[in-house]
Amino acid sequence: MSTRRAIIIGAGPAGLTAAYELLRQTDVVPLVLEQDDQVGGISRTVNYKGNRIDIGGHRFFSRSDRVMDWWTQMLPVERLAAGDVRLGYQNKTRDLLVDSDGPDPAESDDVMLVRPRRSRIYYDRKFYDYPISLSGGTLANLGLVRTGRIGASYFKARARPIAPETNLEQFLINRFGRELYATFFQSYTEKVWGVPCDRISAEWGAQRIKGLSVGKAVMNALAKPFRAAGGIGQKGVETSLIEQFLYPKFGPGQMWETCARKVEELGGEVRLRQRIEGLRTEGERVVEVAVRDLTTQQTETIAGDYVFSTMPMKTLARSLDVDLGAEARTVGEGLVYRDFVTVGLLLPELKIRDRDAPDRPYPSDNWIYIQEPDVRVGRLQIFNNWSPWMVADRRTVWIGLEYFCNAGDDIWTKPDDEMAEFGARELAKIGIIDAAQVRDATVIRVPKTYPAYFGSYDRFDALRERLDRFENLFLIGRNGMHRYNNQDHSMLTAMTAVENIVAERTDKRNIWDVNTEQEYHEDRATAAAAR
Repeated sequence: MSTRRAIIIGAGPAGLTAAYELLRQTDVVPLVLEQDDQVGGISRTVNYKGNRIDIGGHRFFSRSDRVMDWWTQMLPVERLAAGDVRLGYQNKTRDLLVDSDGPDPAESDDVMLVRPRRSRIYYDRKFYDYPISLSGGTLANLGLVRTGRIGASYFKARARPIAPETNLEQFLINRFGRELYATFFQSYTEKVWGVPCDRISAEWGAQRIKGLSVGKAVMNALAKPFRAAGGIGQKGVETSLIEQFLYPKFGPGQMWETCARKVEELGGEVRLRQRIEGLRTEGERVVEVAVRDLTTQQTETIAGDYVFSTMPMKTLARSLDVDLGAEARTVGEGLVYRDFVTVGLLLPELKIRDRDAPDRPYPSDNWIYIQEPDVRVGRLQIFNNWSPWMVADRRTVWIGLEYFCNAGDDIWTKPDDEMAEFGARELAKIGIIDAAQVRDATVIRVPKTYPAYFGSYDRFDALRERLDRFENLFLIGRNGMHRYNNQDHSMLTAMTAVENIVAERTDKRNIWDVNTEQEYHEDRATAAAAR
């Protein structure tokens, strides 16, 4: 009896989830091909001299019970004392509680920590809550005049919203008002994408911000004192308003290293440093994948019954041996990506502190959004606050400066030493560090981190529909679908694709439906799988 094989391109969250679920639910044996020298994709953890970097920051939080259960079965949650306010998360079908059976992170490495979430905006050399709240500190920082303008523009936007809502600027103004948009959204968003907000599709806001608005933030703040403690899931809370999350002891890459190991234990295979050279088709099926081993430079052609692709759609379209047609080909060539540089800096302390803990050498933020227009750094991570095990020496502060750029521009091409010095100077300029205190630094470049919602994106469906005609080809994950998914959404696209194989379903619209509704179509997918 022959064994069916799935070729999975990419060992990020989507690719590895697909491999694991195939082994759990089917007789299909996965072969995962990863171009990098480690698994995890942009969810990997980079280890620099024992100091670990999380590429972009990954909070392990999802409204999907299925994903939360999946994560906690892969890496159990840390042991918490009875009565701990972090205890447990609410599952729609049952209460999954963390109890004394959980591992102690001081004794076990295979563990998920429960971490408090704190993000703030740094603007005009002052801190603001993120998302913006109506706290005394916020009002004092803004002043009466600006606060009045923000309130007036918000109510004007709610009374007379812009219609039709076609671009991101209109999307944000309709939900926050023009004044708040100009103060806290415009500069940062344009740093991320490198183009004005009125050139970005409103679909990006619908996907990333969803139901968040001033009203939601206010209601969340009012309800907070009365909310019951102990909800990791926090199902009724917008993603940007969550107060705690799970996090692997050694960063997000630990989750995917664990998953890759389990895939191989179950009989699958994960190969690193494998570059896709081409895909051969017969009719509306992909039948072979040509791959080059970047270590040996040997090429191989591998036959497969199914192909899961998490590679950038532009690259996939180029790799197929068939002409997709003029329109789909043009769309593929016109897809745009934003690239990413992280600068890791090691210091004895930061100049910014929490008011209630001035002796602590750094504030308690996970992320700090840098809204200052006179520097190019977009966001700052304090890795000590994600997990104390991310730092080799806890007497030091390990931070990551995030730059959004285009491959080939001045940020991308700066030599490592110049880029590290540039980042240190920028943080010193806005009063966050003393550049003379930097003890060590590293620079990491990540191409095609953010699929963009401009370029040829307005005609995206032409490419999507053409690729979906290949009956055994499944596009999953962030770059695989050219969709700005979080890792839980990417995982759910993989799970849905595997369910389609189990059900012998050829319609792939349910994969594209993931992350288009608040509950990620979880109930629909679960019900379909049960039939």
